[in-house]
Amino acid sequence: MNLLTNTRRSSIPNLLTITRIACIPLIWISLSFQGESFGILAAIFFIIASITDILDGFFARKYSAVTNFGKFLDPLADKLLITVTMLMLIPMNRIPVWVVIIIICREIAITGLRGIAVNEGLVIHASILGKYKTIFQAVALSCLCINYTYFEVDFHVVGMVFLWGALILTIWSGWDYLRQFKDLFILKM
Repeated sequence: MNLLTNTRRSSIPNLLTITRIACIPLIWISLSFQGESFGILAAIFFIIASITDILDGFFARKYSAVTNFGKFLDPLADKLLITVTMLMLIPMNRIPVWVVIIIICREIAITGLRGIAVNEGLVIHASILGKYKTIFQAVALSCLCINYTYFEVDFHVVGMVFLWGALILTIWSGWDYLRQFKDLFILKM
């Protein structure tokens, strides 16, 4: 019985990651329609997906349930969630194209550097800046999905403020990863 319980506990993080991936087409479909209610629906799906990102890491650490499948799928799910949502917001004029390009290029570059480091037997750990970047992106994109004013809060303005913060943190954390990469390779030589 204990083995079965441990197996179930260890699969929780991966199920949460799969749930995050399942939310992506729901966000895409919601943003494909015009109207305030579809924006709110997209934001709800985005928030649910963002919560699964927090919970899968929590349960993976709590139950020592880190798997190779999870190591691969979790960051992929995060990048797909952010990228698809940002791309859907471009034609709606809710997010500037150049901001999306910078964020996506940074993600590709850092993923590549981390892959090179792993092949060399080195690990570039996620920084606190990267975690803040993710939080700012999640708030920004949730607000930009909503986009309208509710309860006297202009969600577009709030989303843009957090997007600017996310952009600064994207560049700053990207620079930090580059520095870690350089330092690790100098130490290895």
